[in-house]
Amino acid sequence: MAAQAQKANAPSRELLEKLFRTAYKIRVFESEGIKLYRQGLIRGYFHPYLGQEGIATGVCAALQEGDFIASTHRGHGHCIAWGADVKRMVAELLQKETGYCRGYGGSMHIADIRAGNLGANGIVGAGTPLGVGAALANQIKGNDAVTVTFSTDGASNNGTFLESLNLAAIWNLSYVLVVENNQYAVSTRIEESTRDVDLYKRGLAIGVESHQVDGNDSLAVYHLMQDAVEKCRRGEGPILIEAKTYRHMGHHVNDPGKYMPADTLAYYKERDPVDRARNALVEIVGLDQAEIEAIENEIKQEFEDAVEFSKASREITLAEFNEFVEAY
Repeated sequence: MAAQAQKANAPSRELLEKLFRTAYKIRVFESEGIKLYRQGLIRGYFHPYLGQEGIATGVCAALQEGDFIASTHRGHGHCIAWGADVKRMVAELLQKETGYCRGYGGSMHIADIRAGNLGANGIVGAGTPLGVGAALANQIKGNDAVTVTFSTDGASNNGTFLESLNLAAIWNLSYVLVVENNQYAVSTRIEESTRDVDLYKRGLAIGVESHQVDGNDSLAVYHLMQDAVEKCRRGEGPILIEAKTYRHMGHHVNDPGKYMPADTLAYYKERDPVDRARNALVEIVGLDQAEIEAIENEIKQEFEDAVEFSKASREITLAEFNEFVEAY
């Protein structure tokens, strides 16, 4: 009887496949994106989301059309989990006119306002007040939309972090602040910048319901986020979620990350969020290797098509760029 009850409460194949597809798509985008960067096709910085895929995957799976997200400088995973077109994302990275921002934004500033993606942001912590502003606008409009801001452990020491969350609290906004705690602000370990490394407690201090979750477990993130979203739609927001994780490399693509202890990195790689999402499909749903490979090959092909599309797209000219800058 216990086994039957456990099976009845098991997550559906549809959910588990969605989580795996999203996490794997982010992994392919970042891994192949690094190769494009090394080929000189991507200019500027490139901050991979490798190792953190479980957070964006679980969070966005619990949201619906009409909700909003605000991102960070490490935002490719958020965009993909939100349902962004990979072709337009690659085109944006390659500074092509067919990109989400016509190539003007690049890696750190992809946005799609019409779809509720308020954008990635090169300013640490800047997405928090933007998200609170959107949540306030939705409250004034009288709808039940939920706004999520992805933030970071480094941004938690920015004044806007608590200032914005406090406003969300006193206004009872439908707002979720997701702190992606990868334990480094560039190369500064969290223990060197914060006495109490459990960042969810900061929300508790100002009366905000706050939780900590394993950010490498997309299913756990999804379930916690699903509960948070339901509470927000009932007017019980805001909510803070701290997702503990660890990136697989340095702060950006040219950072060797030698300051990251090898044993700690190995520990988190053994708990890789993509592997865990894949294993759930095998162990809970019973997918075989051929079925898994079919999903992976489909996603790889999608990225290859996106690269070809982007390479064939027109790049904005210097004159167009200067005109755009002067206009704004």
